[in-house]
Amino acid sequence: MCGICGFAGFRNDGLLPEMMSLLAHRGPDDEGTLLDHTHHVYLGHRRLSIIDLSTGHQPLYNEDGSIAVIFNGEIYNYLDLRKSLEHEGHTFTTHSDTEVLVHLYEEYGTDMPDRLNGIFAFVIYDRRHRRIFGARDHFGVKPLFYWQKKDQFLFASEVKALLAYKHIPGEINFEALHYALNLRFIPCELTLFQEIYRLSAGTYFTFDVASARFSTTVYRDVHYAVDYNMSKENAIEGIRHYLQQAVQRQLISDVPIGAYLSGGLDSSSIVAYASEKMPDIQTFSMGFDEPTDEVEDARMIATHFQTPFHETFIQINPLESLREAVWHVEEPKINMLQGYFLAKFTRQHVKVALSGLGGDELFAGYVNNQFLYPLQILHRMIPPNPISRFLSHAVFMGGNRLGNLKFDEYRRGLQMLFSYGDKTKFYAILRNVWDYDDEFYTNVYSAELKHEMLPYRTDTLFERFFEQRHQSIVEQSLRAEFHTKLVEDFLLNEDRTSMAHSLEIRVPFLDKDLVKFAFSIPYTLKIQRNITKYIYKEAMRGVLPDYTRTKKKWGFAINPYYQFKKDLKSVALEMLNEKRIREQGIFNYRYIHKILHHEISPRLRWHYYYIWQLVGFQHWYDLFIQNSP
Repeated sequence: MCGICGFAGFRNDGLLPEMMSLLAHRGPDDEGTLLDHTHHVYLGHRRLSIIDLSTGHQPLYNEDGSIAVIFNGEIYNYLDLRKSLEHEGHTFTTHSDTEVLVHLYEEYGTDMPDRLNGIFAFVIYDRRHRRIFGARDHFGVKPLFYWQKKDQFLFASEVKALLAYKHIPGEINFEALHYALNLRFIPCELTLFQEIYRLSAGTYFTFDVASARFSTTVYRDVHYAVDYNMSKENAIEGIRHYLQQAVQRQLISDVPIGAYLSGGLDSSSIVAYASEKMPDIQTFSMGFDEPTDEVEDARMIATHFQTPFHETFIQINPLESLREAVWHVEEPKINMLQGYFLAKFTRQHVKVALSGLGGDELFAGYVNNQFLYPLQILHRMIPPNPISRFLSHAVFMGGNRLGNLKFDEYRRGLQMLFSYGDKTKFYAILRNVWDYDDEFYTNVYSAELKHEMLPYRTDTLFERFFEQRHQSIVEQSLRAEFHTKLVEDFLLNEDRTSMAHSLEIRVPFLDKDLVKFAFSIPYTLKIQRNITKYIYKEAMRGVLPDYTRTKKKWGFAINPYYQFKKDLKSVALEMLNEKRIREQGIFNYRYIHKILHHEISPRLRWHYYYIWQLVGFQHWYDLFIQNSP
């Protein structure tokens, strides 16, 4: 993996070195630049060397130097592409996967990204046509951000590199903040920064240097060609074949490689197939000194497959590292610390690690599905109606006025009950969304900000996934999870926390061929008798020990209740003090005070997550808005 950055439309001799310096953690092994002062195009690259350690310097050029590329990621089918391109007469001078990009562009132009199987974000400069062309991988594993105004255009792997340009305002995007407080991630192309956007997954951009014309195009087309006649046997055979193929494709490396191992189904499956080809693959696990720790389960899998095993435990006060994690992730996320600590520990031993991300989205692994599956018939039979909306609102008003925060969990359950037939709202409640009740804006926001935030409605972001009334809500929610939370939460977090420590993470479950096959499996095989991941568990019969196939899912997750009892409350009391919150003018201090001084209870999980987000936001605000490291 690497860090890429650049700009066009103006000259600023000190800007590119500063942008590259801010990305040094993404690529500590090498750096390179392209400086076209004539046309005002500047590209920068920081390299983390994984493949072709000796000749993979970037920017990398085609035969006559008219096309240059800077690249972050790995192309897993590059050897097949190289063979095809050589057959067409292209000459290669390195053994790097990067070089196929310039020749693919020569051959296919802007149609080339869809021919790639890998994780990537790259930018190509076409000198002849004075065009900058860039793309992000199909499923959004690797990031790319941009800012464009009039004839000026900047891009980078991380937002902090864009902020090096002093003409970009470091201001809060309140729409993005609202969605983050509802979803715990920021959706679509938005970032927490005004005027800065992220390129969407499966999308490419072009910037015409001469005309300053900028455009984006979705090149990815995820076909939902579900084979409703697929047999259980064919599904099992396909899962085993495509997962084994994906894992072994992603073992290509010229440096040591390992695997995250939680002891759960997905990471254990990856270790099982990886150990076939690489018996000494190193495995890494982490615990939190909480009842849900799975280190012992991970150790059992490592022993079963005879792989070297390393374990670590998060210290008693993990929030001491929250500020540095926020600096790298660039938004307050509740799941960043565990990834940050695990990557730091893993990087002491290897430079590349495999991750189990994507398995739950493809094969219906989340507990949400156990709420959706039994009730899907009701969603088809009961249309949305004003009586249900009235009852939902009445329940909220009653609970809110009662003032007992413990009641909120039951209140949300009742509101979910009254949303039968409104699949978008039902899903939104499962996803912790709260902005379907106007009065809740009063709880969260200051009186000054509330009315500015009221137009933002989170459920509108998901309506496109639930338009077909007679389609199963399970099938629809799986698509929503795959295209939103996976990309904009889990993958973003995984990239940032790992690259903070110069560790490359690969995700075999997001291999193009595996994803295509997984989407062809009907949901009726993915979940049966309310057993999540049913067909996947059957596919792993004989591959994994039965205990691992059937155990309860936990993963590398921190429980907010235990964290509140550790150091979250004490940190929040300090950072979310009345003076600071009232001067900031964003949040309602009375609601924060009510949570912090309420009797500690596991029924307040949502509230503790909210407090966690606010603490993270204060660090983000200090770092990026106040510029106070």
